[in-house]
Amino acid sequence: MLHDIVNFVVDTVGSLGYTGIFIMMFLESSFFPFPSEVVMVPAGYLAYKGEMNIYFAIFAGVAGSLTGALFNYFLAVKFGRAFLVKYGKYFFIKEETISKMEEFFKSHGHISTFSGRLIPAVRQYISFPAGLARMNLLTFSIYTTLGAAIWVVILTLLGYYLGDNEALIKEYLRYIIVGILICLAIIGFWYYSKIKKNNKNS
Repeated sequence: MLHDIVNFVVDTVGSLGYTGIFIMMFLESSFFPFPSEVVMVPAGYLAYKGEMNIYFAIFAGVAGSLTGALFNYFLAVKFGRAFLVKYGKYFFIKEETISKMEEFFKSHGHISTFSGRLIPAVRQYISFPAGLARMNLLTFSIYTTLGAAIWVVILTLLGYYLGDNEALIKEYLRYIIVGILICLAIIGFWYYSKIKKNNKNS
């Protein structure tokens, strides 16, 4: 099943090019969540074969991710929580998911829009609490772009260097996700230690 999906994405990206990457990453980052691995890894593979420019592919992926995140952000700003809870279920967004993302945002602050982009099952929804909290748009865009760029580059390079070796990609991706979570924990500890220190000094 996964192999068929990957083949479909490869064919779609190959036929639509960078526009296809942008559209799929927009959807992945907004209301139609599916693994970004099935978009950027094939894009990296196509770059390896010389059918795409790797830098343009990465740019299209990051731009699509940011646009999708902004879509969710403005959706939350304009219509509010009640709208998301009422109609989100039609796009696989449960009230429980929204509540978890709100709690994650409250616990980790604005930097969660960066760290959340690197965590599976979180990155698609972290824009909602940011929008509900009316987070500064420029700050939101910067954090989102940085987080999305790291993830997109990792996936694209996996596809570029590992090609169509699906088993090896899964194995490396597992290690990468664990490594990212450890790094985020270290960054989070440093971030909150700094805030706590600043609060004591003020």
